Amino acid sequence: MLTDFFPFPFKLDVNLLAGMSLWALALYLGFFPISEWVTNRLARWMNWVERSFYPSQAEFEKNRQASESLNAFYASLLSIVPFFVAGGLCNWGVVASLGQSWTISMGIIACIGCGVYELGRRDGQSAE
Repeated sequence: MLTDFFPFPFKLDVNLLAGMSLWALALYLGFFPISEWVTNRLARWMNWVERSFYPSQAEFEKNRQASESLNAFYASLLSIVPFFVAGGLCNWGVVASLGQSWTISMGIIACIGCGVYELGRRDGQSAE
């Protein structure tokens, strides 16, 4: 299927992609305040860049709510990139230490652990 689009042979390692994605999700959940901070910074930067495209403040104010919503959406999509890179490093560490067969299992265990941690952290915040 991919060879129809690309003129050269293309090998896609699905275990690598699945392991990286699981580790990225685990890190995103485990470090949720950091991921939220990254998302807010990206949205702020995108809003600042978009403001420079408009010649006047009045034109910017017409589309401000829609453009800020769209920038928040794009920022939330782009905020996973640093966690995907870190997930690749964690996946590489699992492959180097335990072997290729453990990548998905350790990613699932990390997702469960970080999900439980995030639930406990939010419960602790609501109890305060």
